[in-house]
Amino acid sequence: MKKNFTDVDLNRSVGNLLRLGVILSVATSLVGFIKLFTEGFEMPKKYTSLDIGNSSEKVWGHFWTSLCKGEGMAIIQLGILLLIFTPLMRIVFALIGYLKEKDYVYVVISSIVLAIMAVSFFAGYAH
Repeated sequence: MKKNFTDVDLNRSVGNLLRLGVILSVATSLVGFIKLFTEGFEMPKKYTSLDIGNSSEKVWGHFWTSLCKGEGMAIIQLGILLLIFTPLMRIVFALIGYLKEKDYVYVVISSIVLAIMAVSFFAGYAH
């Protein structure tokens, strides 16, 4: 006997997803802060050294290189990215739930919101 997916199940699942995203983000950032503290972080004397250019490839490349080295600042940035992606995943998760419920009005609305978020996220790197 197959159980139907209800609004209560969807709300509970989405709530758990949001809770998990925030917990993972906080835990990751906390690990990053501890790592940064043990590394002996110093504020730069010249802020021009922080400029890595406008290219998103340079920014992401620098981030992944730092993260692979286990640098505290990159771990903190990962925690922030997890926090940013949590509401995005909530929309994707709700979209899947609405598809299961066959509630196509909310499928369209969720798809529009997801498209707007994706465009705004990627448009930020175009300039």
